[in-house]
Amino acid sequence: MNRKMAEYLSGLRGRRIAVIGIGVSNTPLIRLLLKNGCKVTACDKTVREKFGALADELESLGAELRLGDDYLEGLDHEVIFRTPGLRPDVPQLRRARERGAVITSEMEAFFEVCPCGIIAVTGSDGKTTTTTIISELLRAAGKRVYVGGNIGSPLFPVAGEISEEDWAVLELSSFQLMTMEKSPQIAVITNISPNHLDYHTSMEEYTESKKNIFLHQNKDDTLVLNADNDTANSLRPFAKGKVLTFSRRMRPENGFYFDGKTVLYFENGKVTEVVKSGDIKLPGLHNVENYMAAFAAVGSIVGFQICRKVAMDFGGVEHRIELVRELRGVKYYNDSIASSPSRTIAGLRAFKDKVILIAGGKDKNISYDALGPEIVRHVKTLVLTGNEKSTVGKIEAAVKGSPDYSEGRPLILIREDFENAVRAASAAAESGDIVILSPASTSFDRFKNFAERGEVFKKIVYSLE
Repeated sequence: MNRKMAEYLSGLRGRRIAVIGIGVSNTPLIRLLLKNGCKVTACDKTVREKFGALADELESLGAELRLGDDYLEGLDHEVIFRTPGLRPDVPQLRRARERGAVITSEMEAFFEVCPCGIIAVTGSDGKTTTTTIISELLRAAGKRVYVGGNIGSPLFPVAGEISEEDWAVLELSSFQLMTMEKSPQIAVITNISPNHLDYHTSMEEYTESKKNIFLHQNKDDTLVLNADNDTANSLRPFAKGKVLTFSRRMRPENGFYFDGKTVLYFENGKVTEVVKSGDIKLPGLHNVENYMAAFAAVGSIVGFQICRKVAMDFGGVEHRIELVRELRGVKYYNDSIASSPSRTIAGLRAFKDKVILIAGGKDKNISYDALGPEIVRHVKTLVLTGNEKSTVGKIEAAVKGSPDYSEGRPLILIREDFENAVRAASAAAESGDIVILSPASTSFDRFKNFAERGEVFKKIVYSLE
């Protein structure tokens, strides 16, 4: 175990600790704390019966469980690990903070103990693919890489194994960044557009949370910004270190740009060709942007030869315009990660011909007006699906309110049941068509996350005959 991790755990022993949320990231955290002699209360709004054997295991390790509706009551602990899905200003946490409790999280703790360089990516769209590309570039250069945050595995429990020569590559959400007081050495903001406004009180708060990814950097650190995104680019004056930008519209004064055919790097008056867009294996101009962001982050570390090779070889990330199957000439794509209108727009633009689109999910209290014209332009049949408080009505209204919409163009089908929606899309398809699940909404109306939604979609597609 490295020195930083040993000292951090030593400082927790004997203190009363609460961990809020018994989920994917916090369960390994709870186990590690208990194993190292800490006194832990594990809190979750889920009732005990749904945890099954996990509840018995945690109690056998010494945890006190506080489950159900009152899970936040009586938070008189000295250290509280917050789950990202819980706002930091709920009354119970506010009172605990006023009493002097330390409010932290698994990811904030990782920043405290990580001995190696950290590269972190945030944004409204493209952050998972960009994070994955960065990790692929570093691995291709022979580096040992740990991937975490919103993807990969929880990193705090393995931080003791990480050495100074390794790299940690993180995808960070606005939820995780809201209270972050440390920043990575290399920070990337892919773009910022309205998102998660069912959680954040305003677009301003959402943007401020994203800013934390670089706000605590120093003059030797690097910030990568999307020059084409006004909101992201407006954060540039707050940067304390080097700023690199990427653009599809212009040549930046320092960074990467796309001239319509080739990704190029410009610095000190010199232009260097990196890779032609036709050689990039991932489809779509949005992936050209993702590559430029990744190149800006680590191009100077790995070299442009490796950048070119990875771009030509890397086949993509699961649930991101993932080709599932071709059946009777129809190709089925899983783009379940598309939980916002802008991400679905990028997915639609990745194809030359009109597609059959399956969309709909939980409403995030954001506008779908920009999606309507794109659906009219790129979709031949739209299948909308969702349960209560879903986006079906909002997407339908956005489509029908588009200036170029006419009855039946696109044809709109509404199927509340998800499997019925997939089968309706299949029934509407002919040889040569593309069917894509790109929901423009979160999965939480009936799935635990976008990955489960994508897996269910693939299972249904594989069952088609």
